[in-house]
Formats: sequence, C-alpha cells, structure tokens
Amino acid sequence: MILPIVAYGDPVLKKEAEEISDEYPGLKQLIADMYETMYSASGVGLAAPQIGKAIRLFIVDGSPFADDPTDDDDEGPDPRAAGIESFKKVFINPVIEEESGDEWGFHEGCLSIPKIREEVFRKEKVFISYYDEDFNFHEETFDGYAARIIQHEYDHIDGILFTDHLSPLKRRLLQKRLQNISKGDISVDYKMKFPALKKGR
Repeated sequence: MILPIVAYGDPVLKKEAEEISDEYPGLKQLIADMYETMYSASGVGLAAPQIGKAIRLFIVDGSPFADDPTDDDDEGPDPRAAGIESFKKVFINPVIEEESGDEWGFHEGCLSIPKIREEVFRKEKVFISYYDEDFNFHEETFDGYAARIIQHEYDHIDGILFTDHLSPLKRRLLQKRLQNISKGDISVDYKMKFPALKKGR
C-alpha cells in the first residue's frame, strides 16, 4: 500500500524517534508498504517519520544511483558509487557508532521537501550497528553514496532534516519555499500529507 509522505513542517519530522521491538505490530507489512511508497516517489531512502511514525526504522535502495552518472567530469563513474546497485537494506534501531574520513559535498534532496536540493557535507564513511527486518543484529561499515544515504535517513529518526545542515543565510533564503511546501502549495507526483492542510492529497 502506498502511504502519504509527510511534508516539511509536520512536528513528527522534528521528533526523536523511539526504538521498537521484534513484536512491533505489522512490522513486515509496514516495511513492504514503505518500499512501495519509496519506489512510487522515486526515492532512494525512506524513514518511518516520513510516513508519520516516530519509530527508529528506515529503508534504503541505492540502485537509482547506479543508473545515473554521478561524476561531473568525463573520467567514468564516481568510485563513491561502487556497489550501490545492490545496496538495499532495512535498518531497525540503528546506531551510528562512528563517522570517519573526509567530508564531501553533494546536492541532497528529500521526499518530505520536494523540489529543493542543496549541498550538504557529510563524512565519507559510517560504522553502524542495526537490526534487519528479521531482527538479526549487524555491524557494518559503509562508504561513499551508501554512507550518505544512511546518514540522511538516520538524521530523520533523530528529528533532523537536511535543511538543518545549511547555513542560517541559506535557510532564510529557502524559508518561503519551505512554507509553501508545508501549506501544500506545490505540485508533486506522489501522495503527500501537508501539515497546514486538514487532508493530504
């Protein structure tokens, strides 16, 4: 089932999400619905707060990055995208144990903040512990685009949006556009729920 994606301005996006247990009701169906929702919106990641649930769960599928040229020069594919075509995972109760490497910039977007992309700088590697959809425990290191997708989605379950990483000046310049998103004064081709409207569309 395709669920509405919560738009910028909804309090759930600024809330620190709570851990869940393996007895969380309907977990497998929720994960399936999140994947369907993410694919319908052409996303590479989706966190539970973006569908209105303040729980520590997010999903990723980086395969669209494998289809797009990610390097601005003509020297071939960006090495940061290595392995991204098979990067599909569920992260439950994740903990980023360490971020390392140099910071690098990328123009990030967000399904909850449509039609806005801004450069965000993040560390190139993450070491993360998490549970998968069967509640098996994992500890893994990811780098490049996989690390960036994880960091972006992990921010969501901590109540942080990519716009929070921008300078105060840049945020002020975006304020009108962000307010329009909150009011639903924007055209999007996927189902959204706008906080300033009584009904999502």
